[in-house]
Amino acid sequence: MTKHILHNNLFETRNCCVFIPTFNNQKTLDAVITGVLDYTDRIIIVNDGATDATETILSKYQNRLEVITFPKNKGKGVALREGFKRANQLGYDYMITIDSDGQHFPEDLPVFLNELKQQDTDQPLLLIGSRNMDDPSVPGKSSFGNKFSNFWYYIETGIKLEDTQSGFRMYPVKEVNKLRLFTTKFELEIEVIVKLAWQGIEVRNIPIQVLYDETERVSHFRPFQDFTRISILNTWLVTLTLLFYLPKRLIARVKKKGLKKYWKENVLKINESPLKKTLAIMLGLFIGIAPLWGFQTILVLSLATILKLNRTIAFLFSNISIPPLIPFIIYISYQIGAILMGKEIDVSLNIENIKSSADVFKSFGQYIIGSITLAIVVALISGVIAYLYFSTRQSKNNAVDA
Repeated sequence: MTKHILHNNLFETRNCCVFIPTFNNQKTLDAVITGVLDYTDRIIIVNDGATDATETILSKYQNRLEVITFPKNKGKGVALREGFKRANQLGYDYMITIDSDGQHFPEDLPVFLNELKQQDTDQPLLLIGSRNMDDPSVPGKSSFGNKFSNFWYYIETGIKLEDTQSGFRMYPVKEVNKLRLFTTKFELEIEVIVKLAWQGIEVRNIPIQVLYDETERVSHFRPFQDFTRISILNTWLVTLTLLFYLPKRLIARVKKKGLKKYWKENVLKINESPLKKTLAIMLGLFIGIAPLWGFQTILVLSLATILKLNRTIAFLFSNISIPPLIPFIIYISYQIGAILMGKEIDVSLNIENIKSSADVFKSFGQYIIGSITLAIVVALISGVIAYLYFSTRQSKNNAVDA
């Protein structure tokens, strides 16, 4: 009893509750609830349309649980969204989610609260329990799925985590309820942690225990359907990252440090060869000048990732096509196109010379040819200059170190 009071006070101090979503986990649900009650009675449970003995089990704890019942199964994502909503209504700041299939240990609940207690600031925090995926009891498909998810999470947020799929988590309630969430199944857990990271919320792992007892555990994860849904979500999130959030992060970093300081710290001092830096600059300039309006950001970041070049450098130089320079790029491209097509240079670019759709097509073709040529020439010339510059700086730095 003393143990319960001690831990329950900790939950009260951190203004935290525990959320348990459940669907047909009659073999393990009772033990999970009993285990959590050893630590707190601030518990919210969603009975997600269970058709087994779940309702009977929950009736044993009538006055000790906040129970929400769905008449039909709606999926873990909907259950979580309902949990976030109810936790917010009850005034909680944090909500720890624990699965009802018995894989998580209620003894790890204080681990989340102690981590929160050690925070130096009052900034919101999202903690994800990190399982030992090398444990022999962990199914191979779970280990592979986790690595797959970790990779895409890094691409989408720039944050490296060891476990992005664990359901044992502590969410900042108010911040989650501000998000616009669209998914309804298992993939909601990914959507939330990506969007919170985009909002600047700190996301990190803490070690937890895990148990995969196939004789007791009932998993509702459908490998094909749910993996497909997760893949679709990641495709959408990566697209948003490339088009908006990654450029936003890079611009914010440059503004925060100032261009000169950012150049010195993030370009000159990065541990890359002069050739790789040069290739990143060349890629950025080519994409920035080439007639790829509307797709430049996603192309430069995608190609930099595929070619393993510095995305920051490539993105910075792709912004050669900023509004003040666009008219000059178009003008020079058009004139270069005229030279290559054997036409006279039209300095005035008189629109009256375009009298038919054929003339429009020819003029557009002239611009395309000229802009691609200009992109190649500028990239090559800048590449030579950049390579000499970076090589010279490297030689000077090596001489100083020696």
